[in-house]
Amino acid sequence: MASQVEELKSKANAAFSAGKNDEAINLYTQAIALDEKNHVLYSNRSAAYAKGTKYEEALKDAEKCISLKPDFVKGYSRKGAALSFLKRYDEAINVYEEGLKIDPNNQQLTTDLETARKDSSGPAGGGLNFFSDPQFLTQLMTNPKARELLKDPETAMLMKMMQQNPNNAQLLSNPKIMKLLGCVLGFELGDANDLLSQMDTDNKTSSPKKDTNTSTTSKPTTTTTTTNTNTTNNKTTEQNKNLTAEQNQAEAEKEKGNEAYKKKDFETALNHYNKANELDPVNMTYYTNRAAVYFEQKRWEDCLKECEKAIEVGRENKADYKIIAKAYARMANVKSQEKDYAAAIKYYNSSLSEHRNPDILKKKQEVEKILKEQELLAYVNPALAEEEKTKGNEYFQKADYPNALKHYTEAIKRNPTDAKLYSNRAACYTKLMEFKLALKDSEEGIKLDPNFLKCYLRKGHALMAMKDLGQAMAAFGKALEIDSNCQEAIDGYRQCTMKSSDDPEEVRKRAANDPEIQQILSDPGMRLILEQMQNEPQALRDHLKNPAIAQKIQKLIDAGIIGIRQG
Repeated sequence: MASQVEELKSKANAAFSAGKNDEAINLYTQAIALDEKNHVLYSNRSAAYAKGTKYEEALKDAEKCISLKPDFVKGYSRKGAALSFLKRYDEAINVYEEGLKIDPNNQQLTTDLETARKDSSGPAGGGLNFFSDPQFLTQLMTNPKARELLKDPETAMLMKMMQQNPNNAQLLSNPKIMKLLGCVLGFELGDANDLLSQMDTDNKTSSPKKDTNTSTTSKPTTTTTTTNTNTTNNKTTEQNKNLTAEQNQAEAEKEKGNEAYKKKDFETALNHYNKANELDPVNMTYYTNRAAVYFEQKRWEDCLKECEKAIEVGRENKADYKIIAKAYARMANVKSQEKDYAAAIKYYNSSLSEHRNPDILKKKQEVEKILKEQELLAYVNPALAEEEKTKGNEYFQKADYPNALKHYTEAIKRNPTDAKLYSNRAACYTKLMEFKLALKDSEEGIKLDPNFLKCYLRKGHALMAMKDLGQAMAAFGKALEIDSNCQEAIDGYRQCTMKSSDDPEEVRKRAANDPEIQQILSDPGMRLILEQMQNEPQALRDHLKNPAIAQKIQKLIDAGIIGIRQG
């Protein structure tokens, strides 16, 4: 049942994130039916109800969440939000304060408490506090045109600033804010005074729709409606509504620059971006566009200076963090081109601190890898590696394995392509009973030198200690292929055989991993012979007279598949 509840919750969360509110509520309800004591499910469904403007249901779920788990802070956040939506601000304030007693440092509760206190004090600044009105914000987010406008980073940033300071008249007069509000209120706004006069006559908690023909608000000089007009005229009209004449000209120059940039006509693009910058010097986008041209022209120093200026202008004019992140990322790309990887990482980190873009994170990781490889190569010194190996050998002879390990490790850093160093450290790890690390070093040494006998011996001993006798036998067998007279390999192989003969599971594993054994056991003739040997022990003597069969039987004996009783 727990897994079914978790699956339903995951599906509900995904539906909620995708804006499928009714589906999310339905899935949360199904999950609650299976687990009525799960406080998180009530918290999540409360959020879904609130998003769907079902505030009474949201309040009930939040209260149920708190009753199930009184120390769950998010429950208080849900309840406070529901009460705020219902205009019960005094009660919301009490709930937020209760939550802060549990978690005094909770920033979300602190922010919500401040908003509730402002809302409870009544209209301020001519009623502009509707920016923090939850119901108005719901209308804003459910309006398709408004949602489209909020995809613009600058518009989203301005809206957030208005929520934090709803009485900022300067922000209110911004054309993008006016256009955004016009979408929700159902008419076009010329300036802030239009909004103020409208707020005096309209109920802010409703979603008013006014016929644009009867509205008394001032409008731009153009009277062309959006119907029966071509796309170009419509776009121009929209620009005229939201931008000054200079800003419109700047945008036009930018578009010309973009077209030239796409055609790789960088000088023409630069000229247009320069004109755009002259017309609107507080828009950091024109600086970053110019930096993009310099990057293509490999004018690294100019690109860096342009990005620095863009960031400075962006900070001063509260530009969107994503655009600032883009400027830092371009600086990092310049440093990567200059192979100054440490500086590139610094700028990538600055970019990621502004906005965590997965592509930038990937670039940063790639540069970090390059830098690490460079540092390792710069550290390589075979002469010093030999000195460290000698010190390691001295400590190993004294049975001071920790110190021996330290010097062998340093030797490997100084010369990472010497298989003998890995073999020595593997021996050291074996003495310290770190068998997995010994195995890893042995295999690394084999990669570097596939015919290095000692690495196979180290590998065999490590595997034998880990009780993987089949693989240990294979390692010792490989050692015997390199040197058939190696006594250590012979002894290791024999020990594995003796230990595994009493372990049926190990015998099965070894048989499964050895193609030659599998071939012998799948041969119908050999299966008949083995059956005869089991039922008639004296038959073994006759079969051993055949050299080919004798060789196969010996293979099975060596592997521990069959045993020969003495007597």
